[in-house]
Amino acid sequence: MTGVCIDGYNLALPKGTGIATYGRNLLANLRPIGLSGEVLYGPLSRVSDNNVANEATIAHSDDSKLKMKKSAIFARTLASRFSQPAHPVTPTGGVIWPDNRRPDADRYWLAPSLYRFANRSFSRYGVATPVQFVVNVDTPAPSVMHWTSTTPVHARGIPNIYTFHDLIPLRLPHVTTDDIVTYLALCRLIIRRADHITVVSETTRRDVIELLGVPEERVTNTYQAVSLPPELTSRSDAEVMLELEGIFDLGWKGYFLHFGAIEPKKNLARIVEAYLASGLTAPLILVGGRAWMSEAETALLDQVKLEDGPASRRIRQYEYLPFSLLLTLIRGARATVFPSLYEGFGLPVLESMMLGTPVLTSTAGSLPEISGGAAILCDPYDARSITRAMQALDSDEGMCADLASKGLIQAAHFTPEAYQARLRGLYEGVGVAGPTAT
Repeated sequence: MTGVCIDGYNLALPKGTGIATYGRNLLANLRPIGLSGEVLYGPLSRVSDNNVANEATIAHSDDSKLKMKKSAIFARTLASRFSQPAHPVTPTGGVIWPDNRRPDADRYWLAPSLYRFANRSFSRYGVATPVQFVVNVDTPAPSVMHWTSTTPVHARGIPNIYTFHDLIPLRLPHVTTDDIVTYLALCRLIIRRADHITVVSETTRRDVIELLGVPEERVTNTYQAVSLPPELTSRSDAEVMLELEGIFDLGWKGYFLHFGAIEPKKNLARIVEAYLASGLTAPLILVGGRAWMSEAETALLDQVKLEDGPASRRIRQYEYLPFSLLLTLIRGARATVFPSLYEGFGLPVLESMMLGTPVLTSTAGSLPEISGGAAILCDPYDARSITRAMQALDSDEGMCADLASKGLIQAAHFTPEAYQARLRGLYEGVGVAGPTAT
């Protein structure tokens, strides 16, 4: 079967990211179009001659305690300019992966320390790290390498596709910690190396064409798929109500929800300000861990918590929840509050719509495009606009019912079947097609 390999950099992280979700969705939608899925991992551990040990190394993926001498780091960084081997690993079914992080893949590839030293090498020398797949008669190389984010690595001998989720460091440089000059240099390197570029929205496609000067014919928008586990979405309302009450002490449609990493573009500071100013008694539930530049975003929230008054008890915060419990919270919420400053896609919007939950989002980035008229839109820089929208959602049952109905229709535009058709066209464009392609 023709193989599509994706990078495992984000898939290996202990906690999920939007890019990791993108990678898992991509893998899940390959087999239906006649393509096998493969993943290229780069843990710091060495390659073993034992297949099980290699899979266990990938599954472990905790490199925090691994140390290297400075001389070894320098040598590996220097060597990253040259060919780095990737060794095949066959999934055994006997290795238990943590937190359900085992990807839906037919093969893994192991290139020790690949991403760590590729990033270091690019920062120092401004070059991409080439990867050479170690193959034999029983293990052919993948037919295409699909990098799920902007990374300074390329695969030799096969087409390379790179996904741009957004151009936040160029659009909103004040909300990132990226070095702009380095980031732009990486984008330009990828554009030179890429056989094709894919994006997740027309907004990002326009940004890539206009800001990076990429010809339109080299950029394809595949959007993303909204696919949630049936065993979780098929539960009855009564079952979800019991879980909400038993675990969270929350009532059905009796609270507002925001979920996402705490970093500037998610706009948490204004969400908290708007909620406190609203006078609402329905709790605000926040789910997400601190990421970069989070201090300013949580300053008001931290002060409210410190004072331990009535306002603090209206806001609850969870750094991390299992996906099943997050879906419970989404499904039971009065509305999802997601007035981001900018998004390349905005998966929380569609996840909420798919579960029948009204959405409050923003007029920025791709969010109007993705929500498609099925959400309340606010100026993300105007806390009073967010306040008024939350008050309206709290008081107007008819509005909530209408938004929930429209949201289900809008989410249906992003089904796996629609995504698979776009992926098929993408891979056919670089000369790769599965047996089911037409």
